[in-house]
Amino acid sequence: MKFRHLIIANLFRKKLRLVLTLGSFTVAMFLFGLLAILRTAFVGGVDVAGADRLVAINKVSIIQPLPFSYKDRLRRIKGVKDVTFANWFGGIYQDERNFFANFAIDKDTYFEMFPEFVVPPDQKKAFMEDREGAIVGKQTAERFGWRLGDRVPIKGTIFPGTWEFNIRGIYEGKRPQDDTTQFWFRWDYFDERKQFQKGFVGWYTVRVADPNDSVNVVKAIDSEFANSPWETKTDTEKAFAASWVKQMGNIQFLINTIGAVVFFTLLLVTGNTMAISVRERIRELAVLKAIGYSDRFVLFLVLAESLVVAIIGAGLGLGLAKLFTMGGDPTKGLLPLFYLTPTATSLGAVLAVAVGILAALLPATTAMRLRVVEALRRV
Repeated sequence: MKFRHLIIANLFRKKLRLVLTLGSFTVAMFLFGLLAILRTAFVGGVDVAGADRLVAINKVSIIQPLPFSYKDRLRRIKGVKDVTFANWFGGIYQDERNFFANFAIDKDTYFEMFPEFVVPPDQKKAFMEDREGAIVGKQTAERFGWRLGDRVPIKGTIFPGTWEFNIRGIYEGKRPQDDTTQFWFRWDYFDERKQFQKGFVGWYTVRVADPNDSVNVVKAIDSEFANSPWETKTDTEKAFAASWVKQMGNIQFLINTIGAVVFFTLLLVTGNTMAISVRERIRELAVLKAIGYSDRFVLFLVLAESLVVAIIGAGLGLGLAKLFTMGGDPTKGLLPLFYLTPTATSLGAVLAVAVGILAALLPATTAMRLRVVEALRRV
C-alpha cells in the first residue's frame, strides 16, 4: 500500500485508543467465534444429516422399543434400499459425569448405512468376530486413553449390571463435523444378555433409493405398522435431529440475537472512535486537500484506517476462538461437535470488514466533504 506509513502513523497517534479499539474488535470476534461454535455444537447434527436416510421410532416415544421383526418388513416396502437399527444403552464409565453416547448396533448393516464413519477393515473384522467387541470414536478413545485390545467396563443405567467390552476398533469421521464420541457394541450380544425387552430394538434407520421419494416412503412405513401394538413415527434424519434441538428451545434464534447485539455495539464503539479521530485531525486533513490530495483520497484514507483495525482485530479474535477449540470438547461429551467451521470463520471476517467500513463511513464522508477554508477556520 502506497500510503501505509501515513495510515500507520495516524493509527498510532493515540496508542491507548488504538489498543482499546483493537481490544473491542478482538473480544467481539472472539464472542462471535464462541457463538458460531455453540451453534455448530447444537445444530451441527442437523446440518450433516443424510438426505437419503429416514428414522423410524415408536409413535408413543423414542424410549419405547420396536420389534426386531420390523427389519424384514421394512426391507419389503417400496422405495427402501437399506435398513439398520440401534438401541440406546445409556451406560457410564467409572463416573456419571463421564457421559458419551453408547448403543448397540446391527453389526451387519450399520457401517453401510453410515459411511461417514470410517473403521479400518482389520478392526472391523476383529469386531465382527468378538461378541463382546466394541468400536469407539477417536475423540472418546483419546479422552479416556483407550487402546485397541483394552477391556472396558461400562455400568448399565437402564440395563442393570456391569458390561465389559473389548475395544476392537477406533473409528474416525470423513468430515470435521462428524461425531467421533460414540461407543458401539453388538446388538446380538446385547439382546442375548439383557433381562427385558428381548427381541426389541430402539429405532430403525432406513435408506431410500431416491431422496425425492422420501415423503412417500415415510407414509408407506407408518401405514405398514398402523393399528399395530407398536406403531411407528417416521421422519427424515434431518427432521429427527432438528426435533432434538428444538427440545432445548430456539437455540439458533438466541445465538443470532446475541451476535447481532455484539456487532451493533461494536459498530457504535468503532464509529465513535473514528469520529473522534477525524475531528482531532481536521486541520491535517485540510492541509492534505490544500496541497492537492483529492476528496476521494481523504475518504479512502479514513476507511483504510478503520479497515486495518477491523482486519487485525478479527484475526486476533477468530484466532483465539480457534485456539479455544484445540483442546477438544470442554463439556465432556455433551457437545461433541465443538469446533469453529471454515464457513463461520469466513463469515466472521466478512462481518468484521463490513463493521469496519460502516463505522468509518460517516466520519470518512464528513472528512471528504470538508472545505479547506472552513476547516482551517475551526482550529
